[in-house]
Amino acid sequence: MYFIAAFGLLMLFFSLVMVVRPATFANGIIAFSEQPYFHIVEVVSRIIAGVIFIQYCADTRFPQIILAIGIVLLCVGIGLACTPPSKHRKFALWSAQAFKNQFRLIGVVSVPLSLLLIYAAGIA
Repeated sequence: MYFIAAFGLLMLFFSLVMVVRPATFANGIIAFSEQPYFHIVEVVSRIIAGVIFIQYCADTRFPQIILAIGIVLLCVGIGLACTPPSKHRKFALWSAQAFKNQFRLIGVVSVPLSLLLIYAAGIA
């Protein structure tokens, strides 16, 4: 459950960056996507997070929601594992540029969802 709370805190941090500095967030996506380890980190982190969410969902305040998030994370990780790194990088660059003007709104929506994850973990 601590991992779920930490995930929520990390999500909260990135959400606040989106709200306060959307261009910086977009540039961060672009810079990260140019790293040689980008694809593997994206794949492994989603699969690990998905497995942990699924494993500990019963210990949270909202087990069905956490289970659903875990399944989505796991499926996205598996999907990314089947995607060539060059296509993944191209998508990351495209999305960072295409959604640059929407990141502030996305961040505003994401803040309460981050807080919900932290609350659901039962830590707060």
